[in-house]
Amino acid sequence: MISEKISSEQAISLEEKYGAHNYHPLPVVLSRGEGVYVWDVDGKQYYDFLSAYSAVNQGHCHPKIIKALTNQAQTLTLTSRAFYNDILGKYEEYVTQYFGFDKVLPMNSGAEAVETAIKLCRKYAYEKKGIAENKAEIIVCKNNFHGRTTTIISFSNDEDARKNFGPYTAGFIKIEYDNLEALETALKSSHTIAGFLVEPIQGEAGVYVPSEGYLAKAKALCEKYDVLFIADEVQTGIARTGKLLAVDYENVTPDILILGKALSGGVYPVSAVLANNTIMNVIKPGQHGSTFGGNPLAATVAIAALEVIKEEDLARNAAQLGNLFRSEIQKLVDSNSLIKQVRGKGLLNAIIINDSEDSSTAWDICLKLRDNGLLAKPTHGNIIRFAPPLVMNEEQLLDCVSIIKKTFKEF
Repeated sequence: MISEKISSEQAISLEEKYGAHNYHPLPVVLSRGEGVYVWDVDGKQYYDFLSAYSAVNQGHCHPKIIKALTNQAQTLTLTSRAFYNDILGKYEEYVTQYFGFDKVLPMNSGAEAVETAIKLCRKYAYEKKGIAENKAEIIVCKNNFHGRTTTIISFSNDEDARKNFGPYTAGFIKIEYDNLEALETALKSSHTIAGFLVEPIQGEAGVYVPSEGYLAKAKALCEKYDVLFIADEVQTGIARTGKLLAVDYENVTPDILILGKALSGGVYPVSAVLANNTIMNVIKPGQHGSTFGGNPLAATVAIAALEVIKEEDLARNAAQLGNLFRSEIQKLVDSNSLIKQVRGKGLLNAIIINDSEDSSTAWDICLKLRDNGLLAKPTHGNIIRFAPPLVMNEEQLLDCVSIIKKTFKEF
């Protein structure tokens, strides 16, 4: 049944009928991907300018990652953590040395990794910092996006994600993003602050890049008040912003680092929480885990995905092409009143449409971009996020820029 050819209309109607309606996809049905391109069921080729929300940094179906996946899939896929396997330790050594931490706790999805970091932060606060049990608080930022589990939506201010899913989990203090004064006020206000959880760039909020120096100063404040700095680099990490990690722009070493998405090159769900021994050693057997977390397939795929990032120098490519993209799109901003701004770092960028958040303009533009051979998606109504695979070359990027310019001229 799966191998039978299916039309776009059939695929969409099957999802409508049998799937929960928790997504609102752009009406295009994809059936193949390679590098920076995807093809729909009718064989039409598109540039992928979303990269599965930055999971496909290494490009679609990267041959090295696919080879690692298929070889391991024929050998051993899952043991659970009831037993040791011959791959996990190698991966743990590789990933900790790659990012410069003592230990890793492997999970599957980004949201799971965020939950793991929250648990780790709280346990450290009780056992090492001496905060009274059940009193630990974590500072978070307004307009954050860390996932959609019940704990995470408790500190979200996205009403679509929150409404009618309560009661909510206590223990979080929300402050304004990119506001050091608000951070210090919150840190001073209580002796029960355990951590500060932050995205180095707020991706889902519309690729909001904080002021220069914000992250370094926030880390210094956390050190001053003996609070853990937790960086959620699920979307911004793994070379997306032009550095291996977005915090690298300010030479910040998080106390807890959260990774996911491109950790597998988009081939398999792999996420990770990294920390040094002082923090990670508070977790003991039975206190946290996952049947699939750290499975041999995930470990093999993640090693290959990280090797590709280094071998192909994708951080440098993202930095160079990102500068080119923003300078070219700025020319469009200067000449077209429909666009207010372009912003971003590396190949994580967004344009802000000169219309209200509840208008359909950004959506309509994305439909026209699709017709012209480029796939992107709006966020927060009037913002379009642009995040192509990092394997893109200059010629392809300029081709995409011309598609974007052509589309806006048609509007």
